[in-house]
Amino acid sequence: MAHKTHPTVDDVYTGLCNKIPTLSKTTVYNTLRMFYDNGAAQMITIDEHRVCYDGDLHPHVHFFCNKCGKVYDLMDEQAPKQYRGDINGFLVEDSQLYYRGICPDCRAKMLKTETKTAGIQQVATKH
Repeated sequence: MAHKTHPTVDDVYTGLCNKIPTLSKTTVYNTLRMFYDNGAAQMITIDEHRVCYDGDLHPHVHFFCNKCGKVYDLMDEQAPKQYRGDINGFLVEDSQLYYRGICPDCRAKMLKTETKTAGIQQVATKH
């Protein structure tokens, strides 16, 4: 997968259902799960309602924007060592690291809105 998106089951289904009218969400879910189970994709669990998939298997960190909901790759960020196995009796099957916050695009929009609001307030207080 050469693109940098992190699609959900719904994203993949929506993108393909017009081309493949007989496609079901169950088929998409099972296929993406098979990719993950066989090491062909990463599964990124954002919360109990959202799971994304990533075809880039190189160790890297993800960033989830709390404003727009997009998932970004932070390739320059040092990824923690991936470990699977036994740690003090705990069987580690998967590990993930992602940051949550506000992406640069949303920050710029917020700053623009704050600047505009401040300008309106200044004009209102002068009258």
